[in-house]
Amino acid sequence: MLGSTPDLGENIALGFLQSLCDYVGHFYSPGARITICSDGHVFGDVVGVSDILVTEYRDEIEKLVAAAGWMSLDMFGLDDAFGSKDYPKLRDVLECDYSDSLEELKESIRTDAATRALFDGIHRFMFEDAMSACEGDVSKTKIRNQSKSSAYQTIRRSNAWSRVVSEHFPDALRLSIHPQPPHSEKFGLHLVGTSDSWLTPWHGVVLDDGVHRRLVKRWKAEELGATMVSRHNRPSHFVAPRIAADPKEEISA
Repeated sequence: MLGSTPDLGENIALGFLQSLCDYVGHFYSPGARITICSDGHVFGDVVGVSDILVTEYRDEIEKLVAAAGWMSLDMFGLDDAFGSKDYPKLRDVLECDYSDSLEELKESIRTDAATRALFDGIHRFMFEDAMSACEGDVSKTKIRNQSKSSAYQTIRRSNAWSRVVSEHFPDALRLSIHPQPPHSEKFGLHLVGTSDSWLTPWHGVVLDDGVHRRLVKRWKAEELGATMVSRHNRPSHFVAPRIAADPKEEISA
């Protein structure tokens, strides 16, 4: 992301989800609906994002959906699940009633390849995000250890949230923005084209090279000398000439 508000990444992702419902409707006349189960309030405190910003972000997403007429998309969050906006209290409910213990999670990481891959992926993103935001003389080892603790907490909360979602949508087909192992209860999918299976619109930026729009890390776009573009007075995405274009595709004057 380029800030606390949705940018082109979210716009493309939401449009893709609506298109997915449209394609289902071609083959199955009743059509399909996708409920976006937002986890911002679930672990915003873990990643240092306030509940106020999470709520504002969701409001902006809902405005995007309404303005575009994406009628097949719904939103569902922690307040919808429990009928309250006392988010610290709701997170306590998740911890007490739906979460595994830290010891159980660590044991699962040691013994289950899928859980270990999930932990490694989230830990990597936590570490990279912390390094990019780091100010002052802080060692990589300290940041890595802090990121590991945050990754444990994020997975515990995420698993708890998954159980809540399962309770509310027991018959739904579950989709995930993260890679999923074979025979998982969820199907992983990319919301925006990317070469990194773990990259999402929330962890990356859209780079438009004139032919393709794809997700990359912000530092990668800046390293390539891309220019940031704004829409409605907000950062939207990056643009850059095609990188390493195929000579066969060049047009002669």
